[in-house]
Amino acid sequence: MDLVPDSITAIFKAYDIRGRVGTELTADVANSIGQAFTGWLPEHESKTIAVGRDMRPDSAELAAALIEGARSQGYTVWDIGEVTSDMIYFVVGHYNLAGGAMITASHNPGEYNGIKLCRAKARPIGQESGLFDIRDAVIRNEFTPAHEQGGLESKDVIEDWIQHTLSFIETDKLTESRIAVDAGNGMAGKIFPELEPYVPWDVTEMYFELDGTFPNHEANPLKFETLSDLIATIKTNNLDGGIAFDGDGDRAFLVDETGEVIPGNVMISLLAEYFLERFPESSILYDVRVSKSVRELIEAKGGYPVRTKVGHSFIKQVMREKNAPFGGEVSGHFYFRDNFYADSGLIAAVIGLYVANLRGKKLSEIREMYSVYPSIPETNFTVENKDEVIARIEAAFPDAQFDRLDGLTVALPGGSWFNVRASNTEPVLRLNAEANSNADLDQLVEKVTSLIKES
Repeated sequence: MDLVPDSITAIFKAYDIRGRVGTELTADVANSIGQAFTGWLPEHESKTIAVGRDMRPDSAELAAALIEGARSQGYTVWDIGEVTSDMIYFVVGHYNLAGGAMITASHNPGEYNGIKLCRAKARPIGQESGLFDIRDAVIRNEFTPAHEQGGLESKDVIEDWIQHTLSFIETDKLTESRIAVDAGNGMAGKIFPELEPYVPWDVTEMYFELDGTFPNHEANPLKFETLSDLIATIKTNNLDGGIAFDGDGDRAFLVDETGEVIPGNVMISLLAEYFLERFPESSILYDVRVSKSVRELIEAKGGYPVRTKVGHSFIKQVMREKNAPFGGEVSGHFYFRDNFYADSGLIAAVIGLYVANLRGKKLSEIREMYSVYPSIPETNFTVENKDEVIARIEAAFPDAQFDRLDGLTVALPGGSWFNVRASNTEPVLRLNAEANSNADLDQLVEKVTSLIKES
């Protein structure tokens, strides 16, 4: 088998593997990744990995190829079938396996697929923690088969996962709610029905049919325009709210009864307060894009705010170092210590609805409670000379405070702030900004935007 180094390099991203099916990510490539992955994995008592997959038309073929590659290196494989991405982390951690692989391209369009990898204890494998070593092994394509092929077992882990999810709340305190759930034809459509018998919710199921071509809308709730059907269903039927999942089910956004989306900042605040009530004086993590109101809330509740770079590998590492019960990103990734420091859309959504139940509040009241400062959603700009633009922005704010934890964060004397980060893989700058008033925010965004677009 001939593998083209440049095409292999292109599909290995910062945190996972993504490529076009049939041209960039093929069964042969997946087989080599299975061999390289298990060849790279540190020695572990189980010498067993789990492999799951999403519902894309080619996911089963890619999973089978990766499984055969792993078995050729002497590893036993648990085939856990069609699952959400957060379930692979649970399985690896809960059953003490050597690692796991999930065949998915998350919310990407149907012509793409990908692979997410983790090692023992659900530790992430990214560009700085082994992923590029695996890439280089695939490019070399020098594998020595084990003396004995590893075994293959089919495992149904759904019930264990549901019980694990429910362990984060007290189910007897849930009250009846009428909600809509939009699975976007993704994997939540298979898993969420398994939760329903355990909760007193009247659920309107939307797009639960598994279809990796995503016939109804892109399964990316971070793009609020994809939530129009869910919002219409909530309003038309006077429901108490809704949940929107992404394609592989590891991200979820709540929508309140008025049709307004509960943004990432609000969910982080809600979850931070919940975990500080359970674990007083804990550290709570959040990324550089998060509202300053989150830090203020954590401090007010007696916790210790810890700001991190964007990206799951950074957050999981620091959470372990700080023994933090919770960490969040505004993009909808929410991480839980008792979920092996991994993120889960389902756990976050269940806790969010549970907290609303406990407080006897509508979701809109929860949203308003935690919405403190006006901000913009992350905005992308196509920029070729990213470093030059960032330097120009820094020079334009001589009275500000700067930090470079992740990109450039600029804190202004009046309380406004913004962050610009360069994409690792695209000629793109990402802008996040917040201010004390809408007028201040508009003025700030206008100034930074003009600096970015200045030729």
